[in-house]
Amino acid sequence: MTTGQDRLLRGDPAQPAAAGPPYGEYAANAGSAWERLAAAPAPMSADHEQAGHELDLVTAMILAVPTAAPSLDLLINDRRIHPEGALVLGALLYTVGHRDGAEFWWKFAAGGGNYTSASCLSMLHRSLGEVLDAEVWRREAESLGAAPRPSQRILDSPYELLPAQVRDEIISRCRFGLDVRLPPRLAAVIHQLPADDGDHEYGEIPQVSAHLVRHLAAAG
Repeated sequence: MTTGQDRLLRGDPAQPAAAGPPYGEYAANAGSAWERLAAAPAPMSADHEQAGHELDLVTAMILAVPTAAPSLDLLINDRRIHPEGALVLGALLYTVGHRDGAEFWWKFAAGGGNYTSASCLSMLHRSLGEVLDAEVWRREAESLGAAPRPSQRILDSPYELLPAQVRDEIISRCRFGLDVRLPPRLAAVIHQLPADDGDHEYGEIPQVSAHLVRHLAAAG
């Protein structure tokens, strides 16, 4: 296990850009997935490649935790802001290659106090070679990680976000240093999300659908 991966698994505050919480608090519920991710390849030779790999690892765990589907449901169906749901939506968009959409929703989640999203943004900018922006979000993640976090109301969901075999495939791809991605039938559900083209910075941004979790379950 590399030092960076060890810090990821332990949520070491010395490496806030790879920190797990608030999803880290659910890590125990993800079973052996953490151990399988720990068997990922050694660090890449280039920093931007390493950052992309670390972001893949974190994204895989965001999608694997049992609370992913309920969190996304709350983002859709609740009047309160639920940054954990925006974190999950950003992770889904990232897996289908919609990096602008992922960045938008991770910024939304970070604005709601979710420091895992700020960490994802730091890694995303590092993977693009945008060092200054990466450092801004690294510091934001560090600040949010030190702040008190109110408990979030998580409801039960009749669905899992992704089928178990799909989660295993994503984790397996991480182990071999491959990009995370969804199978075509599930990626199609994400690509068909309604888009809002009113954002001058990001262009068309996929919006959450009231039936997204159910449609993912049906496609899976």
